[in-house]
Amino acid sequence: MEVIQSKEELQELIAAWRDEDEHVALVPTMGNLHQGHGRLVEIAREHAERVVVSVYVNPTQFGEGEDFEEYPRTLERDTRRLKHVGADVLFVPDDDTVYPFGHDCATVVSVPGLTENFCGAVRPGHFDGVTTVVARLFAIVQPEVAVFGQKDYQQQLVIRYMTEDLSLPIRIITAATVREDDGLAMSSRNAYLTEEERLVAPKLHQVLEQIGARLQSGDRDFAVMEQEGADELGAAGFKLDYLAIRRAENLTQPDRDCDDLVVLAAGKLGKARLIDNVVVTV
Repeated sequence: MEVIQSKEELQELIAAWRDEDEHVALVPTMGNLHQGHGRLVEIAREHAERVVVSVYVNPTQFGEGEDFEEYPRTLERDTRRLKHVGADVLFVPDDDTVYPFGHDCATVVSVPGLTENFCGAVRPGHFDGVTTVVARLFAIVQPEVAVFGQKDYQQQLVIRYMTEDLSLPIRIITAATVREDDGLAMSSRNAYLTEEERLVAPKLHQVLEQIGARLQSGDRDFAVMEQEGADELGAAGFKLDYLAIRRAENLTQPDRDCDDLVVLAAGKLGKARLIDNVVVTV
């Protein structure tokens, strides 16, 4: 595996791959990699001969008072993990590569509608930062395939919308959430949990699964299920940002006849902000 910082060096290598008719998959990350990221690389390998993994802690998707400075930077460990799972390139750009005119003068890619609720409402500007940096990585790498995790459900929808709206020739693949044995979604921010909080954290997925089972059985009292789930998580110690049942395709309000639903939630447990979701087809 090669570790590359230069955009020009990366693009020269990718051009050589394409001369051999090889396809390229991109897995964008902010580092502090775990087993879930490894699964993204494995799925990328199923769809392309070459896999590029980027590690860049993007400042424009962090709001005021969020954990940009504290976000774990574990490049040496990440490099070992990516070598083990078989990535071809670890791309580690610096700020000048990603934002050549600086953050304040950067062209911003913004997706209206989908970004206005849930994590977008709680973290103003967050998704503008996400779509802007992903668009820049797409432009640098020009992959045929890009792989994202389902844990960030709203994010992958936003990126799908951006990609289609801009007619980018990139196939977006959403990989199932990788979980710990007790159901907790793997996340870099799980490291913020204390031992006591770590025991409580799986409750988030358990409540979403319970709601999913009720939807499967035909329950359509959406507001009641949302409130009961929120109350249960609040009693467990979560400070919820939201818990909602929505249409899986666009996060709009469902009706009783809707077939594809997603139950999604986010909230803080101590210092850690946890997000999760359950997709339900009925």
